[in-house]
Amino acid sequence: MNDLRAAPNQLTFLRLCMVPFLVLAILDGHFRTAAVLFFVAGVTDGLDGLLARLLHQQTVLGQYLDPVADKLLLSTVFLVLNHEGLISRRVTVLVFGRDLGILVVSAILYVSIGMRDFRPSLYGKANTLAQIVALVTVLISQFFAPGYLLAVRNASLETTMALTIISGFHYAWRVGMKLSVSDDVPGGKSK
Repeated sequence: MNDLRAAPNQLTFLRLCMVPFLVLAILDGHFRTAAVLFFVAGVTDGLDGLLARLLHQQTVLGQYLDPVADKLLLSTVFLVLNHEGLISRRVTVLVFGRDLGILVVSAILYVSIGMRDFRPSLYGKANTLAQIVALVTVLISQFFAPGYLLAVRNASLETTMALTIISGFHYAWRVGMKLSVSDDVPGGKSK
């Protein structure tokens, strides 16, 4: 119960609670509100990690909940923006498919062999940054659309597609390497 009371985890729960309101704002065409909610969600994401370190409140719950909240937020916004015709199906399927794949593989490996180390790689972090830039620019371009913003939006969507593929393959490679190392270690789990 103490894990739930930790300030960083409460911020993560707040981010999770914002998702339905963000979805409704997009579906209702309130893109300024959606952009503000997305910005606040981003701030809470940055703050929860900072607070966890500063307050020494890093918890096991937080280690699992934070990336799940991030994936839920980003994937949901991609799906809703695709539904509204503001992001292509290609980008959405790649992003959602990769994130769903990572969650399923992580859960299977955790349950089956107890593997817990799923820290994001540099490619994964770059992909998340590209996704955030893409979503922010898509939302803002619905009420403020100068040429440079549209160029950033288009470039970030293309970058998101490329990094989604690269980071997905890199993730699979890293998991494969970890599994082969655990098989080679005496007492390691075997198939």
